[in-house]
Amino acid sequence: MRNVQQKLSVARGEQPAELLFKNAKLVNVLSGEIHPANVAVDDGRVIGFGDYKAKRIIDLKGAYLAPSLIDGHFHIESSMLTAPEFARAVVPHGTGTLVIDPHEYANVLGLDGIRYVLESTRGLPLDFFIMLPSCVPATHLETAGARLTADDLKLMIHDDRVAGVAELMNFPGVFLGAKSELAKIEVGRGKAIDGHAPGLRGKNLNAYVLAGVRSDHESVEVEEAREKLRLGMHILLREGSTERNLEHLLPLINDHNSQNCSFATDDKLAGDLVNEGHIDHAVRKAIKGGVPPIAALQIATINTARHYRLQNLGAIAPRYWADFVVFDDLRNFRVRQTWKKGVLVAENGKYFGKNPARVPLPRSTMNLRFSAKEFTVKASGAKKIRVIEIVPNQIVTREVIAKPLIEEGELMSDTARDILKMVVVERHRATGNVGVGFVRGFKLKRGAIGSTVAHDAHNVIVAGTNDADILFAIQELERMQGGQIAVANGKVKAALPLPIAGLVTDEPLPKAMKLIEGLNAAARSFGCDLEAPFMALSFLALSPIPALKLTDQGLIDAVHLKRTSLFV
Repeated sequence: MRNVQQKLSVARGEQPAELLFKNAKLVNVLSGEIHPANVAVDDGRVIGFGDYKAKRIIDLKGAYLAPSLIDGHFHIESSMLTAPEFARAVVPHGTGTLVIDPHEYANVLGLDGIRYVLESTRGLPLDFFIMLPSCVPATHLETAGARLTADDLKLMIHDDRVAGVAELMNFPGVFLGAKSELAKIEVGRGKAIDGHAPGLRGKNLNAYVLAGVRSDHESVEVEEAREKLRLGMHILLREGSTERNLEHLLPLINDHNSQNCSFATDDKLAGDLVNEGHIDHAVRKAIKGGVPPIAALQIATINTARHYRLQNLGAIAPRYWADFVVFDDLRNFRVRQTWKKGVLVAENGKYFGKNPARVPLPRSTMNLRFSAKEFTVKASGAKKIRVIEIVPNQIVTREVIAKPLIEEGELMSDTARDILKMVVVERHRATGNVGVGFVRGFKLKRGAIGSTVAHDAHNVIVAGTNDADILFAIQELERMQGGQIAVANGKVKAALPLPIAGLVTDEPLPKAMKLIEGLNAAARSFGCDLEAPFMALSFLALSPIPALKLTDQGLIDAVHLKRTSLFV
């Protein structure tokens, strides 16, 4: 802390503070109470409570003053925005700090992707803390653009902005004691170790926790989360664009365990961040679901700061950074002002932050080699096939068995029964890998939708009603050097170029939102009724998440982490 003697003098009342927030109802997340207070601030830090003299007085006239909000687990790439444009979206909603996992950038660009995130997040009215991606690639069942080992993570673990090791997605590797996974946990010793264990229970969960994993954000049912909580895991209550688990998990929270919970969004689209909100949305939803307002704000602030060891963040007290939100209604939490280190950075939805210098964009990441003939699936006398079934608002899928539509000896999309062909093409190394499967849940009656955002390896993924549109979508994505697209009858109906690693647009927030809405509108015009069809599409290649997924290596039994046959 710089200028300590100056601050001590101000704290003793010998010199005026720079700022005094007067007549506040202070939401004190440390004592668990709301009390009247005047809060003195100097050099970006809280100096103390009391009747201080100040060069500038902010009279809150009885409004609430609380710490700014913290997201405990987020992939900034999932917003498809650059860091400055992402800040424009979330700072007006009261977000002051994020713990981010640049897992997507790393799967495409390796350590260069992490370095790009560290550089591009500097100089913003948001603190970004990095969790080093532990699963690049997520599993051996997909081809990513890079491979990171424990030795790679050692190169960056001591950076002050690195909070630990990110989600251990290869949870079987952890509980079975794989040397590669235990080595990554060892790298993060002394810092946070995040988990990722969907559906894991019983003795294998015991082993997973014993190995050193300290959190989980994948619980979708209360009893699963309760079991993890009982074993000492910090529970991240997730509410993203498609992963909407918060409402189901609220019954878990009580007066005695809420300190072991945080909010996280994981993946959330730009439009949802702006229109619905970020962590403030989770706070409102929790309060509406019966969580006491002070507890909800503790979950959104101090709990997360303590779990990730974020120094001087998450509360309002002497020495803490002056990161505040001002609001008027405790039951209907709407942020009116956001302050960062004593500077007003947003008010009534308007963002005041300045963009830092542009960071050079990463290299091109579109290297495809494929033939349209590889999309053909011969019937070979098959009576039944495995079909991936989308579960709305979840990233898990179901495996269903269905009779295929066969025409001229080939398996075809069957729009009458909502069974569409889906193709994944490797895009990083020009391996020529192509996976073909079938999916139910999009309800497309025509055309195809495609994306180079396809968790976690981020190969090209397209679902469509016919091979011609599937091929056209892939060709257009290659031409754009990455993006998302909706096509029909050989014509582009909507597109969002993603030139940064095939994951992120370089467009400003308003235009990005407009392009994303255009994509969703095109998908709806094709018959899709999913709230976030392109995000749903992006998770259908995520091989560690049950039950059935499709990667460039083929159809994946994600329960047993092995390849499986399309044919039954």
